[in-house]
Amino acid sequence: MKSYLKTTAGFVLSATMASVSHADVTIGELQGFTGPLESMIGAMSGGANLAVTEANASGNYLQGTINVVQGDSVCIDPAVAIAQAEKMINDDNVMAIMGPNCSGNTGAVITNVLVPNGIVSISPSATSPALTTLEDGGWFFRTAPSDARQGPVLASIAMSRGQTDMAVTHSNSDYGKGLADAFVTAYEAMGGIVTVMAGHDDDKADYSADVAALSAGGSATLAILGYADTGGRGIIAASEDTGAFSDYVFGDGMISAVTEAAVGDGSWGTLPSPDATLGANWVAVAEAGGVDGSGVYSAESYDAMALIILASQAAGSSDRAAIQAQVMNVANGPGNECHAGKLALCLKWISGGLLVDYVGATGVELDAGGTANGSYAEREVIGGAFTNIKIHK
Repeated sequence: MKSYLKTTAGFVLSATMASVSHADVTIGELQGFTGPLESMIGAMSGGANLAVTEANASGNYLQGTINVVQGDSVCIDPAVAIAQAEKMINDDNVMAIMGPNCSGNTGAVITNVLVPNGIVSISPSATSPALTTLEDGGWFFRTAPSDARQGPVLASIAMSRGQTDMAVTHSNSDYGKGLADAFVTAYEAMGGIVTVMAGHDDDKADYSADVAALSAGGSATLAILGYADTGGRGIIAASEDTGAFSDYVFGDGMISAVTEAAVGDGSWGTLPSPDATLGANWVAVAEAGGVDGSGVYSAESYDAMALIILASQAAGSSDRAAIQAQVMNVANGPGNECHAGKLALCLKWISGGLLVDYVGATGVELDAGGTANGSYAEREVIGGAFTNIKIHK
């Protein structure tokens, strides 16, 4: 990814701009409303649209009323995601896109849509390490950290819990393979033993053969690095039917109500999450807005949409290239800290010519390639529900 550093050039807006009337603007929301993340998307969409509602209600956004057009990427079909993104650009004239979600689709949209058309996309959940080195022309950003970090965090927690051997299965996707490689490399370097490692396809009718092969290594623990609504769910069902494994380790794509209802207490996993103070603020802001603030990637979705809105305000424009030039400026310091629930004030600061440092719901700090340097929550199933145990940085 192309490196961008924060600058102050072009950031200060003219005070006269507040009196200029503008036509309404549109932002695309490209999410997997159906597919392997379907059970998570409600809270994610709620988070994204809460940022829009907040900005519109403030009256401080200088480009008019923000409208959102939604597109279903279905998460695992790049052709569908590309078509939806192109429609948003050509038919809906969006100024930027919030999304996509799944890493494979995201890579396809970057290469085939973002770069050729010159439009910003900020994903709340595409975490594959491969996206870090994909040439994106500086048009792609993400508010979730790369799985190059999640893998070692998973490994460290497993070892601290005394889980020194396990079988590993991953979705045959960019996300699953990337996370599995990062996890296994770190886990084995720490002395962990991977008894069997195998990919699985999503949407199979029967996963009994997959589970039998995984259990043949003799471990009682299975790490599932996939999607809760498709293959991951099938793997759990086949394991529970046969008693092949007694406990499970999950990547973020499995932290779902679907998963917690299917496994017993003691299984655990990780997902990007802010520290306790920011997390409590986000839950309060989300609850006040009618959004499930505990939902996976709901906070990152709010942040992704908020960054688009603030970058447009800083640009004084809905021009796509102008927005791109301001994303890093509003995302990182220096500037007045801008927190979730305070977009009205942040927009006012920017229109008054002040710099902002968007902290948001998750403590946003983008690296030079546009990826968040986030922390992770360790969540364990207790009493049939995923419960936060500890934040790992």
